Amino acid sequence: MQYEAKTPKEYLEKLENDWRKVKLEKVREMIKKQGPSLKEGIEYKMLSYGSEEKNIFHLNAQSAYVSLYVGNIDKVDDSKELLKDFDKGKGCIRIKKTVDLSSTGLETFIQKTISLWEKGGNTDC
Repeated sequence: MQYEAKTPKEYLEKLENDWRKVKLEKVREMIKKQGPSLKEGIEYKMLSYGSEEKNIFHLNAQSAYVSLYVGNIDKVDDSKELLKDFDKGKGCIRIKKTVDLSSTGLETFIQKTISLWEKGGNTDC
């Protein structure tokens, strides 16, 4: 789904008050906790996280799941094990209603992705 929002606050206000908003907020908290220096903004009609020059994550609520876009998941060490509880594509982690985020490796994956990016590595496709 696409949301016509100019700021993260406006984006969050446009989301329906359902499980997707709850999951999105939890992932958002993980990103902010692991990457406090990341700038939150809007790019491609979804939440984005990165710097003035380049974003590392995009986060969006779809109709059946919440998407965390990374670029290429396989460029992050241990990604297969850390993300074993998720339906995923090359650069998209699909967070479905039934996934308990607290019992997954998602936060560690986010931390490793940020660490790689801060050291000059990339997760681009």
